[in-house]
Amino acid sequence: MRHPPRSLFLAVAGTVALGTGVTLPVMTAHGATPACTVEYSVTGQWDAGFQGAVRITNNAAAVSGWTLTFDFANGQQVTQGWSAKWSQSGTTVSAANESWNGSLGTGASVDAGFIASKGATNSVPTKFRLNGTTCNVDDGSTPTPTPTTPPDTGDAPPALHVSGNKLVDADGRTRRLLGVNRSGGEFMCVQGRGIWDGPVDDASVRAIADWNANTVRIPLNEECWLGLSNIDAAYGGTNYVNAVRDLVARVEAHGMTPVVELHWTYGQYTGNSAGCSDVHASCQKPMPDMQYTPSFWTSVANTFKSDQAVVFDLFNEPYPDRATSTTTQAWQCWRDGGTCPGIGYEVAGMQDLVDSIRSTGARNVILAGGIAYSNDLTQWLTYKPTDPTGNLAAAYHVYNFNSCASESCWNSTLAPVAAQVPLVAGEIGENTCSHAFVDQVMKWFDDRELSYLGWTWNTWDCSSGPSLISSYDGTPTVYGTGLRDHLRALDG
Repeated sequence: MRHPPRSLFLAVAGTVALGTGVTLPVMTAHGATPACTVEYSVTGQWDAGFQGAVRITNNAAAVSGWTLTFDFANGQQVTQGWSAKWSQSGTTVSAANESWNGSLGTGASVDAGFIASKGATNSVPTKFRLNGTTCNVDDGSTPTPTPTTPPDTGDAPPALHVSGNKLVDADGRTRRLLGVNRSGGEFMCVQGRGIWDGPVDDASVRAIADWNANTVRIPLNEECWLGLSNIDAAYGGTNYVNAVRDLVARVEAHGMTPVVELHWTYGQYTGNSAGCSDVHASCQKPMPDMQYTPSFWTSVANTFKSDQAVVFDLFNEPYPDRATSTTTQAWQCWRDGGTCPGIGYEVAGMQDLVDSIRSTGARNVILAGGIAYSNDLTQWLTYKPTDPTGNLAAAYHVYNFNSCASESCWNSTLAPVAAQVPLVAGEIGENTCSHAFVDQVMKWFDDRELSYLGWTWNTWDCSSGPSLISSYDGTPTVYGTGLRDHLRALDG
C-alpha cells in the first residue's frame, strides 16, 4: 500500500531538530567497577519533545528481573517507550523489564528507549538506580534481585513450514495468518523522525492480540536496516535492527506470528507510476535493487533463521509491469532481475532474494508477491522462484480500487494459485472509511481457508489511507470495526 502523501509526513518532520546525542559518563570511586552502569543518551529532539535511550549493564550478581529508576529535573514527561515497561510518578521515571529481557547476568547489558515531552531545558539525569542500587558509582552495595511476573501472553507462535498448499506447524496442523500490518518501520527512519510511527510497547502489541489477531506484518526499510550513511545513526544500523528484534519478540510473546517484510528500497526510478525521484529508500520502487537488497535479506535471514516462527515477505508491491512494455518482460524481470526495460538500476529478482535467504541456512517460510503491486498473480505459478526447502508461498494485495478486486477475478486468478501453494493476502483494505469491501474479501478467503492481514494498525486519517484504529489502545475506526469484529467471531 502506498502511504499518506509524503508531504504530510514532511510537514511534521520539518519541526524536528535532531540532537547529536548526549551521553552521561560513567563515574567510579577509587577506580572500582560500579555495581551497575547506565549510559543515557538523547538520540533526537524537537521543540516540545525528545527521544532518549538507556543502556543498562549489570556488573554484580545475576538478576532475574530489573527496574531502573531516575529523576528528571526540568519537568520532562515520558509519553511512550520500548524494551521496558515505562512509567512516571512526579519527577521519578521507572523502567521495568519486559517478560523476554528480565534475565541480566553478570556483565550483561540491555537497551531500552523512550519518547518524552520537554520544555526549553532538557538536563540529563544525574543519578540512576537499578533495583535500588545506585549505578555509575562504587557505593559498596550489591543489587538485590527484584522478582517479576511475566504477563500472561498465551502460547508462543508455532514454527511454520509449507505442506502442499497449506502453512502448517510442526504437528502438521494448518495455520492461517490472520491479523494486521504495523506500518512505520519503512518510513520513519528514512525521514529522520524515529523508528516506529507510534508506540510498539507491550500494551500496544497486546491491543493487537485482543482483536484475536494471530499475525503482525512489519514493513521495513533496507537502508535503515543496513545503516547506510544517509540514515541518522540513531535510527539505523544496530539501533534499527535491535528495535525490529524487540518488536518481533514482543509480537511472539503475545502468541502472534511476525512477518518481516521489505517495503522501501534503494534505486532511482522516474518512469511510469514513480512514487518519488529519490535514489534513496524513501518510497515504493518497482523492484528491489541488486546493490543492497540481497545484503538486506542475508542479514535479516541470519538474524532470524533460528526462529522459524518468523515469516519473510520478500518485497512489498512489485510493479515492473508499469515500466516494461509487455507482461512477459514484467514477469521475467520479477523472477530473474538484472537489466529490466524501463528501470534504470540493476534489479534483484525474486530468485536472487530467495537464494540470498537460503544461502544462510534459513528455512523460514518466504512470501513472494506478484506484479501490479502484488495484485496480479496470473503467471505466478509459471515464474515462481525455485526454493530448495519447499517453503515458498504466494502473497497477494487487494484494495477496492485494484484491477483484480472481484470474486470473478479471484476465482479465475487466485484459486489456481491457492490450489498449489499457500496464499496469503498480505494487505487487504479499502479507501471508503467503511468495510463492505473487506467483508467480501474475508468471506472469499475464509471459504477457502486462506490467510489475510488488514492494512494498517496506524492512527492515520482513513481519508488518506486505510487506517484500522483511532488509538493504539485498539479503538477501531469504522473501517477497522469490520476486521476486528470478524477476527473475534472466528473460531480459535
